[in-house]
Amino acid sequence: MKQIIDFVPLILFFIVYKMDPGVVSLGSYEFELGGPFSATLVLMVASIVIYGSLFIKNRHLEKSHAITLAAVVLFGGMTLAFHDENFLKWKAPIVNWIFAVAFLGSQFIGEKTLLERMMGHALTLPEDIWLKMNISWVIFFILLGAANLFVAFTFHDMWVDFKVFGSLILTFLFVIGQFLVISKHIQTEEK
Repeated sequence: MKQIIDFVPLILFFIVYKMDPGVVSLGSYEFELGGPFSATLVLMVASIVIYGSLFIKNRHLEKSHAITLAAVVLFGGMTLAFHDENFLKWKAPIVNWIFAVAFLGSQFIGEKTLLERMMGHALTLPEDIWLKMNISWVIFFILLGAANLFVAFTFHDMWVDFKVFGSLILTFLFVIGQFLVISKHIQTEEK
């Protein structure tokens, strides 16, 4: 359920982005709905509402949520202020690269990698496996950020589709690969 909630702002962004722009009346207020700028506003509002609700409920936000929210507000705000969607196109690559740096830095700070801190309560793996998996996440986030950047500035008509569905599919496939590595090692341990 938690992962689904994380995608709600992105799905709403996608829906509004793909809508043909039109004027919508809400009481005595009229505003344009559809296209990149109203979609950016919807993304910002939905993110603030969802992550704000999580903060109120849990009295804290996970670091990944805080980074995502800060990036949405910063890049979304610049997109709206300068009326230039190129700012928003930089959000996904930069967030991915921040995650890459966090995973990489965790190898040098503290006793456990970030991946082991996140999943160590559920799995027992040798330190070298944790390290290899952590490095694979570093590489994945670097490549995913580069792919987002390439698609955003090379294939303008497809960048939103790639951001929402392409990134999701690539992440899903990568996670399956990670579980295959884990399952091989767990089978070896049991023998």
